[in-house]
Amino acid sequence: MIWMYKRIANALEMCVLYVIFGHNQKDIAMGHSLLSGKRGILFGALDAQSIAWQVALQSHAEGGRFVLSNTPLALRMGAVQTLAETCNTRVIPADATSVEDLQELFRQATNDLRGPIDFILHSIGMSPNVRKNKPYGELSYDFFHKTLDISALSLHKILQVAEQSDSLAQGASVVALSYIAASRTFPYYSDMAEAKALLESIVRSYGYRLGKKQQVRVNAISQSPTKTTAGQGIKGFDVFFDYAQSVAPLGNATAQDCANYCVFLFSDLSQRISMQTLMCDGGFSSVGLSEALFDTLAQKAAKH
Repeated sequence: MIWMYKRIANALEMCVLYVIFGHNQKDIAMGHSLLSGKRGILFGALDAQSIAWQVALQSHAEGGRFVLSNTPLALRMGAVQTLAETCNTRVIPADATSVEDLQELFRQATNDLRGPIDFILHSIGMSPNVRKNKPYGELSYDFFHKTLDISALSLHKILQVAEQSDSLAQGASVVALSYIAASRTFPYYSDMAEAKALLESIVRSYGYRLGKKQQVRVNAISQSPTKTTAGQGIKGFDVFFDYAQSVAPLGNATAQDCANYCVFLFSDLSQRISMQTLMCDGGFSSVGLSEALFDTLAQKAAKH
């Protein structure tokens, strides 16, 4: 009879996930135990639109045990406690720009999870200049420094604290979320472009250091424009999204697609992948000119 009750409980859980998150969670609920026995820290989950939220659901489905973390302000604004309850974990508030907060976070996380950390997600980014709609030639440098500190240096601080506190397991995996504006210019992305470029540089530098020391992998995923709460705060985001959707042969990668990629990188299936910026963009980054855009431009030229 016990197996029958378990099946009923699993079915009810899937129904609850569907009601709470508004889309089919069947694939999430049926994992392959890729993260069984692994411990993690996931930074940046805010609400059901955020990529980190989807990474948490997928990591939980794959058997991973982890804690969630975000700033105290973000925790008041979002619904992370609901996610924590779903994933049978807890939220540890921490400002990722504060070394002291990170030291306490790693102390609590390794204590709660009873061992060193096997995987980390860095899904942290914010620009006061973007929020204030500052033109690129009129940036506040105080804001610029905050953009770099929050969106890029926070990764260095996380890894430095983890290294110095001996909190990383042998062969651990770290994934940071980036965007193609790190290497190409996009209007209105402003100083976030510099932040993503710095983030990807830290991925390479710390990936080398930790790889030699502990076989730890550090990678970035350059994700399609994704309709997250943070992303939609960028001026012209809908244009970014629609343009990428029209150019990418596979269309834009969704938050769930990115979550799947993250879990793969967290898992033992990616043991020799490190120091890379990996594209999850439906092929957008490899397209020079799409047929649709070519036809549009050709029609415009013909009228002249």
